[in-house]
Amino acid sequence: MSPKNENKVKEEVAALNLGNKIRNLRKQRALTLQEVSNLTGLSKPLLSQIENNLAAPPIATLIKISTALGVKISHFFRDHNMEDRIVVVRKNQRYSVKKLFHHKNESRIGYRWESLAYPMVGKHMEPFVVEIEPRDEKDLLFNDHLGEEFHFVLEGIVEFKSAEQLHHLEKGDSIYFDSSIPHALRGIGGVAKSLIVIFAPK
Repeated sequence: MSPKNENKVKEEVAALNLGNKIRNLRKQRALTLQEVSNLTGLSKPLLSQIENNLAAPPIATLIKISTALGVKISHFFRDHNMEDRIVVVRKNQRYSVKKLFHHKNESRIGYRWESLAYPMVGKHMEPFVVEIEPRDEKDLLFNDHLGEEFHFVLEGIVEFKSAEQLHHLEKGDSIYFDSSIPHALRGIGGVAKSLIVIFAPK
């Protein structure tokens, strides 16, 4: 990433203010960084980067953090007075998070995601539009979290890989799986785009 683009992404991450929201909730829960690290399996340096808005967490990482703090990930994207039972998110109102990591393997995560239903309180599903970048197989990073996922490919070709299965998914294809299975994604032949719906149990 060029310095100009990196600065732009840093500004976007800071504007989203995920780090402060996570830090404030952690302190409300009277948890130290080490305790959150123990609960999530994430390193203290990575958690510190996230809290200081130096790193934008991918979806699986944010799910682990929100689970440790006892909230849904939508908690970090909504105003606290939002309690509508029907919500509409216009295309220009999506919360967008781009990859920005400097810590160990997290630097190899390559995608951008947009939250599609952040105003809904207490929902059981989390829908996203995700742009998935191509990368070398050696750079694949496997994620896992409690719950289930549904992916529907909107553009391009997505490679889904687990320890036992490998699938190339084209536009219009879909996959549904237990997300506690470690899995990795990459675009094939260019950036791909998918609708991803995540169910994360309370």
